[in-house]
Amino acid sequence: MRPFSRRQNQKKIMVTDPISDYLTRIRNAIGANHRIVEIPTSRMKKEITKLLHDQGYIANFKFDKEGPGSVIKIALKYNPETKRSAITNLERVSKPGLRKYKGAGELPRVLNGLGIAVISTSKGIITDKKARTENIGGEILCYVY
Repeated sequence: MRPFSRRQNQKKIMVTDPISDYLTRIRNAIGANHRIVEIPTSRMKKEITKLLHDQGYIANFKFDKEGPGSVIKIALKYNPETKRSAITNLERVSKPGLRKYKGAGELPRVLNGLGIAVISTSKGIITDKKARTENIGGEILCYVY
C-alpha cells in the first residue's frame, strides 16, 4: 500500500468569506511572528495585496502560478529595531451578512488619517483617500492600521 502524501490527506475547506479568511491569515501570521504567509488566490485578494504593498504595510508579495491551486506569498513587514509589525490591526467592515456601502462624502477616516480603509468601487479596489479625491463611494471592505 502506498503512503499518502500530505496534500492528498488534507481536506478542502469551503470558505464563505474569502476576504475575512485573507485578513485572518495575515493577522495570525503576524501574531506568530512569521515572515511569509501563503494565501489562496483570487482577483480581489491580488488587488488588496497590491494596495497593501503600495501603502507600505507589507514588504513584498509574489503570485505563484496561475489557475487552480495558485497562492499569494506575502512577505510581512517588521520594524528591525522593535520587531513590531507594520500592521497593527486588520478589521473587516463589510461582511456577507451585512454589506456596508458609503458615498464619497461619508467615507470614514481611519485613525484620523493614519490608517487606510480599503474600498471596492466601480473603478476597482482603492483606498479611502483616493476615493475621496476621485469623489466616488463604494463598499468598505476593511480597515488597516
